[in-house]
Amino acid sequence: MTKKIILSTEAPPPIGPYSQAVEVQGTLYVSGQIAFPAYESGASIEEETDQVMKNLGFILHEAGYSFENVVKCSIFIQDMNHFGQINGVYGQYFTANPPARETVEVARLPKNVRVEISCIAYK
Repeated sequence: MTKKIILSTEAPPPIGPYSQAVEVQGTLYVSGQIAFPAYESGASIEEETDQVMKNLGFILHEAGYSFENVVKCSIFIQDMNHFGQINGVYGQYFTANPPARETVEVARLPKNVRVEISCIAYK
């Protein structure tokens, strides 16, 4: 088994001892992405979610994947009251055959962001 580490210079660098993504045997595991640096500029929840999705896209692209290859997402949100806005932006990236997913409200996220999303993609 060969493990390939993926690093996109367009997405924020890891803030701890982890990789942006790891590919193993045609499956890409993308670490949770946050809206850095958009959140620091006072972005709306929609803008924050869009930046998260863009960051995921940068990493997918770097590894030779696209949103069409995504089979599973995990969404962590600080406030379930934002579910509708987050879901609206998220849905723009998965217009057909969306992946499986869960959405979980959590007490706190890194850098005090309001949304974090990870994904698994397969070729």
